[in-house]
Amino acid sequence: MSVNTESHAAPVAASPGAPASNQPHLRRVLGLAALVMFGLSYMAPPTVFTTFGTVTQITDGHLAAAYVVALATMLFTAFSYAKLSRAIPAAGSAYSYTQQTFGGHLGFVTGWTLMLDYLFLPMINFLLIGLYMNAAFPAIPAWAFALVSILLVLAFIALGVKFVGKFSGVIVAVSVVIIVVFVALSVSYLSGNPAPSVTAPFEMGSGGVSPIFAGAAVLALSFLGFDAVSTLSEDAKDAQRNIPRAIVITTLLGGLIFIVVAWAGGLVIPDWHEFSALDTAGIELVEKVGGPVLSAFFIAMFVTGCIGSAMTSQVSVSRIIYAMGRDGLLPRPFGKLHPRFGTPVLAAVTVSAVSLLALVLSLEMAATMISFGALFAFSMVNLSVIKHFFWDGKLRGAAGVLNYLLMPFIGFALTIWLWTSLAPNSFIVGLCWMAAGVVFLAFRTKGFRQAPPKLTFG
Repeated sequence: MSVNTESHAAPVAASPGAPASNQPHLRRVLGLAALVMFGLSYMAPPTVFTTFGTVTQITDGHLAAAYVVALATMLFTAFSYAKLSRAIPAAGSAYSYTQQTFGGHLGFVTGWTLMLDYLFLPMINFLLIGLYMNAAFPAIPAWAFALVSILLVLAFIALGVKFVGKFSGVIVAVSVVIIVVFVALSVSYLSGNPAPSVTAPFEMGSGGVSPIFAGAAVLALSFLGFDAVSTLSEDAKDAQRNIPRAIVITTLLGGLIFIVVAWAGGLVIPDWHEFSALDTAGIELVEKVGGPVLSAFFIAMFVTGCIGSAMTSQVSVSRIIYAMGRDGLLPRPFGKLHPRFGTPVLAAVTVSAVSLLALVLSLEMAATMISFGALFAFSMVNLSVIKHFFWDGKLRGAAGVLNYLLMPFIGFALTIWLWTSLAPNSFIVGLCWMAAGVVFLAFRTKGFRQAPPKLTFG
């Protein structure tokens, strides 16, 4: 017997606190393995090569140390996500968590700010596809490759989240292969060219911890996969059990992969001054250990990984737009599902339209906007744990203090530290975006005199 595995709307009996019967709901089709694959595909393990040169410069050759700081910070935040995903199992991620704990107004501001990383992360992938493909085929402009990839990903997403989940598994498998090959070749290279110290990439330089945290602030974006997993609570089987587990597993596995690659690369090329161009340092690194053949293979696999990351990131932001449209914070059509495909197609088309900025914006500007939005959202999730469990739930025993006060507070403090380590222009762009969101909210709530409608959960 065949079963339609896509989203659908179905009338249900009303009950107190239940969603309205005419609201659409997403079918639960993703298991733990698919969720982890989705998150890892979103994180795109080969992305460590993308920022290799830039962050190596920021940290003065201590990229691995920055990844350790980023992983530690993200693990505290991932635990906060895991706790809230059990209590609030609905699509919407940090938006839903903040809305349910701090109210609709702050929830909207959090969701609006979170849009910075979700809206522009697909764009970064399309931009990278254009750059790398243009490097391989200089006769074709980068914007042409970017445009084709935008349309291709939109068509894939229209097929539904289960298709994306299967494709994510393929992308992660390919990514793991290239990571394993690179590490193996790096070990082989180092056997004939031993490094002065195998622990050097983890040490602090003369600048102390400041450069390490500045680098970690940029690298925190690499861990957005666990946030992406939280947006699929309405797509997951046994969401209250599998979503928290997938969040932590995705964060830990992704972080370990990043650290190993950064460590190996830091030993192969310990001095970042050796790179001819920081933006293409990853290609230079791969070519040094594997030659031009591996470099060509790397470009092909990297572009494939970008397509997978663009797909998963676009699915996630479509789910957030869908949740906000269903809630009435955005126009209602955004909260509707396509009658044939059963997916939030209007939301996906909107994200594709925003991704067209890849044709004109720089990678640096897009990354800056993502950094601001991501770290702000992470901070609010950590605060939401304290508010929801410790303050409102009064879980104040020894275990409550540890799990619902101390751990999320450490996560909050670390994310704020990283947040303040960002470049000043990120705050200019980010605060302007937040201000636009506040103005929009004021208009929709008639000067904040009306409370924004709350998300409902079934």
